[in-house]
Amino acid sequence: MNRNLLFVAIALFLWGVGEGMFYNFVPIRLENEFLLSKQQVGFALGAFGFFMAITHIPGGYLADRIGRRPLLIAAWTLGVVSTLMMGLASRLPFYLLGLFLYGVTAFVASPLSSYVTAARGKWDVSTALSLITATYGLGMALGPVSGGWIAQQYEMKTSYLVAFGIFVVSTLFLILIENQPLDKHDPAAPPPNLWNNMRFVSFVMVFAFAIFAMYLPQPLTPNFLKGVRHLSLTESGWVFSAGALGNSLLAFAFSRVKPRSGFIVAQFLVILFAVFIWKGTGLPIFMLGYFLLGGFRVARPMAMAQARGLVHESQMGLTYGTMETVSSTIFIIAPPIAGFIFERDPFLVYPLAVGLIGVSIVVGYLFSPRNL
Repeated sequence: MNRNLLFVAIALFLWGVGEGMFYNFVPIRLENEFLLSKQQVGFALGAFGFFMAITHIPGGYLADRIGRRPLLIAAWTLGVVSTLMMGLASRLPFYLLGLFLYGVTAFVASPLSSYVTAARGKWDVSTALSLITATYGLGMALGPVSGGWIAQQYEMKTSYLVAFGIFVVSTLFLILIENQPLDKHDPAAPPPNLWNNMRFVSFVMVFAFAIFAMYLPQPLTPNFLKGVRHLSLTESGWVFSAGALGNSLLAFAFSRVKPRSGFIVAQFLVILFAVFIWKGTGLPIFMLGYFLLGGFRVARPMAMAQARGLVHESQMGLTYGTMETVSSTIFIIAPPIAGFIFERDPFLVYPLAVGLIGVSIVVGYLFSPRNL
């Protein structure tokens, strides 16, 4: 591993620790502290997804044009500021402003994936992308337990302030990475326009359906565990930590798996998550379910690696930006739908997700690129 990947890995590990302290508790804070209904929580999370979605294609485009390092530093800095805002917030509008600004930091995903892909050396693309997923996930495994304990003993906003300090240290490590040269194509033989690349467009449609099916049961599961399964914030922290540990360990396990088969197996793991949350009756089962939810994060580098094989190097940032935009669009659509379902029957979303993911697995098997 070269020094740049090492510093990126350390920065992501620390960011995962900080983010894990509050991220999974956002819907709980919106409901308990700011007194929103389940459907209102769903709309708030959908708005958060909107602010994520609008950033990815511009972020990928700028990464291809001005370089990746400046965008990484800008995203890290904005994340520090927005987390401090959420930690200081005592009223809903100021909290939502901080939350939505945190969503804007999602533009980091495309330059980060591009930076890691370019810095991977002799590693496969899926291996390098799985590495950053794993280090971030390992940090996320440590955050929820401490964040849940702090929220239980003090108040939820305290977790944000501790995360703010950790984010500052993470940013200091990120600043140490080096700039990379821009990828160029031959002006005499430009690659086909990304939107005219039908293999890529077809795969984006497969990816979109898979993300929707896998994400639908997730947004309000923290509320389900607290309100229906009656877990404390500390117990919820253990569940979320198990999920983050699953993100990390499964990413390591899938780092050498072929992207096409890995994408399909990852979806099957999310089916198990939905079944265990739906039918489970104890903390260990819920923890196992969240551990297997790591398949959702594993699916992302598997999909990115397949998309990367369909485009020219000079389009890498825009390609990743497109994929991230698709994901974030789903993050807008799915939470309000989940909230609507939850208000009528909090159990119904899980068997529905199982059926949708089953269809997605069949579609992915039939239409994903077969040479990757």
